[in-house]
Amino acid sequence: MDNPIAVTDTIRGQLSTLEKSKRLKILVVDDEPDNLDLLYRTFRRDFNVLKADSGVNALKVLATEGEVAVIISDQRMPEMKGTEFLSKTLPQFPDTVRIILTGFTDIEDLVEAINAGQVYKYITKPWDPGELKAVVQRAAETYGLLKQRTEELRRANAQMALLTVLVQVTQAAHSLDETLTPIATVFSESFTADSCILQLAQENQLIATQGFYSRLGTLENWLDQDPLTSEAIATGQMQISLDVPKDTKLADINHYQNAGVQAHLVIPITYRNNMLGILSLQWQKPCSLREDELSLVRLSAELVAIALTSSGCEPPKI
Repeated sequence: MDNPIAVTDTIRGQLSTLEKSKRLKILVVDDEPDNLDLLYRTFRRDFNVLKADSGVNALKVLATEGEVAVIISDQRMPEMKGTEFLSKTLPQFPDTVRIILTGFTDIEDLVEAINAGQVYKYITKPWDPGELKAVVQRAAETYGLLKQRTEELRRANAQMALLTVLVQVTQAAHSLDETLTPIATVFSESFTADSCILQLAQENQLIATQGFYSRLGTLENWLDQDPLTSEAIATGQMQISLDVPKDTKLADINHYQNAGVQAHLVIPITYRNNMLGILSLQWQKPCSLREDELSLVRLSAELVAIALTSSGCEPPKI
């Protein structure tokens, strides 16, 4: 049997397409329409640019759009100074990199903002487009590093939590029913999935024994009708659709539509080429997974296989 969790060229293609299409978001804020338009035109080729004409409206944009990589804000604006606006964004979006544009010598405001970690850099007006683009590019790279380190820490914590649960389950469980649901729960939490089903298999056929978790409440199991699950069982390889509505093989299948599933990852659980079961991770919106995250899934699936076999719990006979 092939490597059960192989990252195939098809999966790599899906990941690559998503990464290319996912441009970083930046927010530009200026009360002067001409300046706001110029900022937008300066960065629209390289970033997904959001804009607002005041600090108050910028906060509304962030409330709707969520975190952005970089905020470029004018300092002198009515109602709210740029530094005041940026200070309000810090608690909710600590990783966002903030840049102030100023035509005045508001040294005290700027020094205080920089010392408080609210401002990455300030640029004096009139600003040079080339210089500003270079600063913003470095700011975007800084943001990327911050998110990468945060994600690495999250993955390390998730892996440790998963390993801890698997060890505890292995030591404490006396039946498969006691084993499967805790595993499904920690998988869902570790990979921020909305639902997870761990269903056993014998002789490459799904059987009734299962464990599941859903943060949405009730969960219907339709894996026996699912093309991805059938393919995973037939090939012994992980199957994935990161954007079901755009997947021609899945978009018209009723159970995806009824369950609201927009991304689906199916992982065969195998031990010494023996198919033990299927792990299904489901998301309610298109998913963005990197290859290193899939590697974590692979390792975790191997741990599940070891946990199931070392627990001494034999699956029931068909």
